[in-house]
Amino acid sequence: MDHDASSGGSGKIYVLDTSVIIYDHEALLSFAEHDVAIPITVLEELDGFKKGNDSKNFCAREFIRFIDKISSKHLLQDWVPLDGPGHGRFRVILSGRGELDAEKVFDGSKADHKILNAAVALQREEPSKRVVLVTKDIALRLKAKALNLPAEDYEAGKVEDKSLLYSGKSLVEHIPCEVVAEIHENGRLPEQSLPVGDIVKNQFFILRNGKRSALAYFNPFDRSIDRVEKQAVYGVTPRNAEQAFAVHALLKPEIKLVTLQGAAGTGKTLLALACALEQRRSFRQILVTRPVVPLGNKDIGYLPGDIQSKLGPYMEPLWDNLKFIKGQFGDKESAAKQIDEMLRNEKIEVTPLTYIRGRSLSDVILIVDEAQNLTPHEVKTVVTRAGRNTKIVLTGDVHQIDTPYLDARSNGLAYLTDRLKGHELFAHVTLEKGERSELANLASELL
Repeated sequence: MDHDASSGGSGKIYVLDTSVIIYDHEALLSFAEHDVAIPITVLEELDGFKKGNDSKNFCAREFIRFIDKISSKHLLQDWVPLDGPGHGRFRVILSGRGELDAEKVFDGSKADHKILNAAVALQREEPSKRVVLVTKDIALRLKAKALNLPAEDYEAGKVEDKSLLYSGKSLVEHIPCEVVAEIHENGRLPEQSLPVGDIVKNQFFILRNGKRSALAYFNPFDRSIDRVEKQAVYGVTPRNAEQAFAVHALLKPEIKLVTLQGAAGTGKTLLALACALEQRRSFRQILVTRPVVPLGNKDIGYLPGDIQSKLGPYMEPLWDNLKFIKGQFGDKESAAKQIDEMLRNEKIEVTPLTYIRGRSLSDVILIVDEAQNLTPHEVKTVVTRAGRNTKIVLTGDVHQIDTPYLDARSNGLAYLTDRLKGHELFAHVTLEKGERSELANLASELL
């Protein structure tokens, strides 16, 4: 369900677990007129998250400050009215045990089981109201339902299923021959030349009439359909129409934010890096980053070695793409030497995303790889770092997510594409055809 004013009904109490707060520290205000509660175990877990520089640490601190503010004149075991019109009440509930004890049922004294016990106790305490556990943890939702406790995912920030279908491009067939000829000759067409419905700003088109075709995009500044040409960038040549569209968006100065969605092997990161190198004289620095998603949900501190040793495995895919670009030139060619020199002078910097937060990025092109592993709040934090003459590129695959509390509809890459679609500063391209190798394409199709 959507947790907004349209939720309808009354007499509901939503119990939030820690994963919801870490995903959205303002979650308490997303349930319209309904009451919201958190188990005291959640406060305990947030206390453990409050130190650090990751997004989860920021969310924990902000939520704790918010609770401290609203509880300045109230005890938290009583219902506290939430500020603002249309909001319900809030309280902290204890991890009570009754005849139905989750710690005994699931044979373990885990935080999740204490949260379940608190929600079940509230269900007994408030028999006239529908108590619903809200969690991003699928396993916890299943455990709640096994105890006859209604459970839901946190829907705020999720995009509609249809939004995932937006590819940034359209195939327009049966275009009159003279129209295709005109865009080849003049490089542009009037906006009304295309027999399509609403056109999205910076939308790309494959115009086709029989065997003749043209690549184009809607220029929102001139209100025209402009031709897109395949352009080689720093030794990398687009191999299909989608890659040509991506290169066009990445090189166009007026477009300040680009998202590239696609499966592994479609060339997202490679094209972003090649286009950044092509524009090296237009920016003071090229920053390349990706979120660190630790294996087994353990922090990188568990890994041996110094910080560079710990982060090396996470950054390796970015280095692989840089090596590939260098490989397009001989070792003694100036283009290859230039990459080495830029790395020495930190004109190119490959760094974890954690080190980007808090910085003000001016005169920089920032590439964020694996952006599907970011929450909407994290994406907002990154984009709001942009200063003057800064371009941001986010790449990823919304169907390949490595964090347990995100999915194809709730991740930051999908959220950003959905919210900014149609703005003249933004362009999106979905890359569909794998270009890594014939073997990789075969595996993607048949395995």
